[in-house]
Amino acid sequence: MTPDRAPTADQIRAARVHLAAADPALAAIEAVTPVFPWRTAEPGFAGLLRLIVYQQVSLASAAAIWARVQAGLGEVSPGAVLELEDIALQGLGLSRPKVRYARAIAEAHVSGACDLNALVHMSDDEASAALMAIKGVGRWTAETYLMFCEGRLDVFPGGDVALQEALRWVDRAEIRPTEKQAYSRAEAWKPYRGVAAHLLWRCYGAVKRGEIPPI
Repeated sequence: MTPDRAPTADQIRAARVHLAAADPALAAIEAVTPVFPWRTAEPGFAGLLRLIVYQQVSLASAAAIWARVQAGLGEVSPGAVLELEDIALQGLGLSRPKVRYARAIAEAHVSGACDLNALVHMSDDEASAALMAIKGVGRWTAETYLMFCEGRLDVFPGGDVALQEALRWVDRAEIRPTEKQAYSRAEAWKPYRGVAAHLLWRCYGAVKRGEIPPI
């Protein structure tokens, strides 16, 4: 991510104050959650392809595959992907579906159907829709791309299981919220739903690791 796309510490701090005032449940965790950096990833084609690689595999496996993809492509670019045969891409560790998705992303970028560099000029909804028009890019992938790769403050990936579990814990609910319920719950956190997501992840992880006591 380029520095100008990542939220600043001051922006995150102001958003935390806003969220604490807007929601008592978030106020309780905001008071004890340490300062956290924004989770960042490289914007553009490489960032989106990396998210695809990391889907539905363990972190260790994904990291190993991504390292092979980077080494095999040399430059992680649409052209480098389109130049290789499917069998060569599979040889880098990509499954057949992920080979198709990698090609679809590359073709969309090259053709202009979804110029990843132009997304920064679109609204959150417009950019998400443009990304989801690409085969293999679902809502979670689109939203996490916009959050991590473009630093958007108000994007909330309600389909994220870890985030749903954090919500269940914060709200002291017996059952994890559904994706629809998570999105509905997050409405009160506009225009800082992305910061709320980071706050939930950070606090829940800190409690699990014993860094702070349970709320």
